[in-house]
Amino acid sequence: MEVKDAIVKAKKNDQTAFNFLLDRFWNTVYGFQLKRTENENDAEDITIQTFSKAFDKIHTYNDDYEFKTWLVTISKNIHIDLVRKQKSTISSQSNTSEEKEYYSIIDESPSPEDKLITEQNLAKLLRDIKKLKPHYQEVINLRYFQELSYKEISEQLGESMNNVKVKLLRAKKLLAAIIKKE
Repeated sequence: MEVKDAIVKAKKNDQTAFNFLLDRFWNTVYGFQLKRTENENDAEDITIQTFSKAFDKIHTYNDDYEFKTWLVTISKNIHIDLVRKQKSTISSQSNTSEEKEYYSIIDESPSPEDKLITEQNLAKLLRDIKKLKPHYQEVINLRYFQELSYKEISEQLGESMNNVKVKLLRAKKLLAAIIKKE
C-alpha cells in the first residue's frame, strides 16, 4: 500500500489504512519527540496523542504537503501546548505560595469517604470496561491494571508494538465514549 492510497482509505475510515500509516510513521514522530522531550514516556504519550489527533482530523489533510511533515507539525504543537500547561501550572503554584507568609503541612492521606468514592469509581470503571470487546478489555487490563510495558504486552499477545499501541488507543477512545454516554 502506498501512503497516498492509505490516506485516501483512511479518509473513508478504513482501519487497515490507519494501521499502515501508524506503522509507517510511528518511529518518525516518536524519534522527533524523544529528541525534544528526552523522556521515553512523554515521547510515547505525545506520539499517541499525535496519531489520535491526526486520525480524527485526517479529512483536513492537504495532499499538497508531505504527510510526515503534517504529523510532525501536529506533534510539535501538542508538545508546545503541554509545555505551556506545565509552565502555567508552575507559575500559578509559585504565585500562590509566595503570597502566603506561612506554610502548613496538609494531611493528604485519603479519608474514609475518599476511599469509598475511589472504590465506587473503580467499580463503575470496571463495569464500563466490560462493555468493550474482549480484545480491548485485555489490552486495557494488561497496560493499566497489570502495568505491563508495550513491549511486554506485544510479546504476550504475539502482536507488534504498534498494533498494541493502536489497539490501546482505540480502547481508550471507546471507553471514553462509553463513560461520556452515562
